[in-house]
Amino acid sequence: MTETGIGIAAAAPAVGVRGAIRVWERHWKLHSFYWRSDLMGAVVQPLLYLMGMGLGVGALVDSQGAGLLGGVSYLAFVAPAVIAAAAMNVAAQESVWPLMAGFKWSNAFQAMCATPITAAQVAGGTLLWLTTKVTISTVGVGAVLMLFPATRTVGVLAAIPAGIVTGLAYGLAISAWTATRESDTSFPVILRFFILPMFLFAGVFFPVDQLPDPIPLIVWAVPLWHGVELSRGAVIGGLDPAMAAIHIAILLVWVGIGFLACTQTFTRRLTP
Repeated sequence: MTETGIGIAAAAPAVGVRGAIRVWERHWKLHSFYWRSDLMGAVVQPLLYLMGMGLGVGALVDSQGAGLLGGVSYLAFVAPAVIAAAAMNVAAQESVWPLMAGFKWSNAFQAMCATPITAAQVAGGTLLWLTTKVTISTVGVGAVLMLFPATRTVGVLAAIPAGIVTGLAYGLAISAWTATRESDTSFPVILRFFILPMFLFAGVFFPVDQLPDPIPLIVWAVPLWHGVELSRGAVIGGLDPAMAAIHIAILLVWVGIGFLACTQTFTRRLTP
């Protein structure tokens, strides 16, 4: 069976979400060939990162006084933010070259649409798979947080959904963009000049109020900052319920707009 046919061979007429689930199944079966490396990346990479930044740089920061971060250690400050940051990075990576492969290089999505599966169901199934990949990443980071006493709290369970929504806020928007592209020349630009600056300046490593004006105001429009605030607040506390509601609302707006954009761009791309 060819790659384009995995999970959709002999497809019965797809109705409602069934077609989207068939598309998700195709992604899952492909994932079964490399899931071990994917799982290792979801756990080992954040573990090494937190050992280097949280413990290494953290020792330097903590030596200057715990009051710098409201009485919490640097590890406790950074670690919850990594949940949202990892979700953003995974979603961005999954929404560029792998998605372009389905549209152009392998023509997998066109092959799916040659069956009773519709373009909207291809979009839905692909977005279900994006959610799956982001969930694997956030759960992996959450498991790493449970290894450290400073972040071993029940709040990690609340931080994981916040990370997932953060990842979808990026993944859906980038997926909609990818669906309109004929080449991958814009992908390095997105990763280097949009995703990387957000990773550096959206509050993962330091409070954004330390930045000069107007950067803190600009950060309000960045989904990662809202995800970081939710994740950090869930793990170490201190987040006002009203602010939490605002963060959630802004993330959901990003997700809603991205979902509508994806449905439209996938349909235009895949409908003859």
